[in-house]
Amino acid sequence: MTTQTEVPQRRGTPQDSGSTPVISVRRLWKVFGPKADQVPDSEELCGLTRRELMDRTGCTAAVRDVHFDVSPGEVFVVMGLSGSGKSTLVRCLTRLIEPTAGEIVFEGEDIRKADAARLRELRRRKFSMVFQHFGLLPHRRVVDNVAFGLEIRGMGRTDRVKRAQEVVELVGLAGYENSYPDQLSGGMQQRVGLARALAGDPDVLFFDEPFSALDPLIRRDMQNEVIRLHHEVGKTMVFITHDLSEALKLGDRILIMRDGKMVQCGTGDELVGAPADDYVREFVKDVPRGDVLTLRWIMRPAEDGDELDGPELGPDVVVKEATRVVLSADKPVKVVENGELLGIVGDEEILGVVAGREGGA
Repeated sequence: MTTQTEVPQRRGTPQDSGSTPVISVRRLWKVFGPKADQVPDSEELCGLTRRELMDRTGCTAAVRDVHFDVSPGEVFVVMGLSGSGKSTLVRCLTRLIEPTAGEIVFEGEDIRKADAARLRELRRRKFSMVFQHFGLLPHRRVVDNVAFGLEIRGMGRTDRVKRAQEVVELVGLAGYENSYPDQLSGGMQQRVGLARALAGDPDVLFFDEPFSALDPLIRRDMQNEVIRLHHEVGKTMVFITHDLSEALKLGDRILIMRDGKMVQCGTGDELVGAPADDYVREFVKDVPRGDVLTLRWIMRPAEDGDELDGPELGPDVVVKEATRVVLSADKPVKVVENGELLGIVGDEEILGVVAGREGGA
């Protein structure tokens, strides 16, 4: 009997567990302009393009009829080019911008119905934001910047400094507790911002293009830091970016937006393997397919005559990670899930992806 070969797996998608979503968004609109609230209720106006809507009404629909769920522990990425509505969307989720229409349910509570006091409580205890511009207080040391939110909550100095010290160490800034922001590099300042967001132990972290102003090497380090922290603390994260490689690296699922609308929402391999339209196809055309696609996308059905005593791999193993196993095996690799044979993968399927061909995807 063959045993399943050990190969790194794609990060699991938390939504597969069937758990209740942390965030549910339904029919969300944000319209700027005169009589904005009339736009979502008008079938005629909803059907207009952005340019037509501006010419007809003087309004701009920054977010148009968006809907999605975010599961506990998920890294949910919203991606789009400038003007796609992604930053407006994340600000609507926290009501830094008031939505025009729709429903935002956070842990069972429609936060559009929350009054000012309840909203402050949610922002202090339930979710935190990390912005591109760090917003650090220049006259405060690192430990006091990190503890600032706890101070606003009314926590005593001893307790808040103790908690701040814990998260300072968690984000890799031990030894810099007494430094001031202007003594730190951009990447280190962003770590302070990350520590400040973590200090209050929120249920959800919102990131609005936090690394776009950083140098490429520092940006890569910070992406790795987010991945590490996610594995360590398991927070639900909503991450906004315009960078596809960043989205693919960080996201369990990715929502692509264009002109305020949803274009496609799915895992990285779903976007690369089955783009919804030419816009997404153009977005992903330069992605190394072997780095993203899984065996599920390239396997073929087993046929009479196929030898079925080769090694086993799971369907969510990334092609790049499976290449050595497949090419070194003298028989096709079986793709098996929960004891069921889903298909087989041989040299031809693997080399087709590595060579950049579309076949099997």
